[in-house]
Amino acid sequence: MTGAKLSKLVFGVVVMCMVSACTWVELTPGGERVRELTPPEIGRCKFLGRVTSNTAATVGIFARSKETVQQEVDRLARNNAADMGGDTIVPAGPLIDGEQTFNVYRCINP
Repeated sequence: MTGAKLSKLVFGVVVMCMVSACTWVELTPGGERVRELTPPEIGRCKFLGRVTSNTAATVGIFARSKETVQQEVDRLARNNAADMGGDTIVPAGPLIDGEQTFNVYRCINP
């Protein structure tokens, strides 16, 4: 392999590693007001439904960091919960291959 090809390959790997750590999902204004709690914390909240969030767990052949993928599914769930009139999400299961389900609640003025 020539030096130029090796440089391009190394550059490509570096770019993919950087991209795999980027978060592409932004919170909406409504999503910013949605919090994530645990089941013991939802006491008198009103259950509104469920949302399933998913995002890419890999970019090409590169796995994205679990923390980045988790941030994205959390943000997607918060945005969707706000659209449903909710103010709280609670994970209903684990993050698997970039997908996770959340229960949506209204806890403030249920």
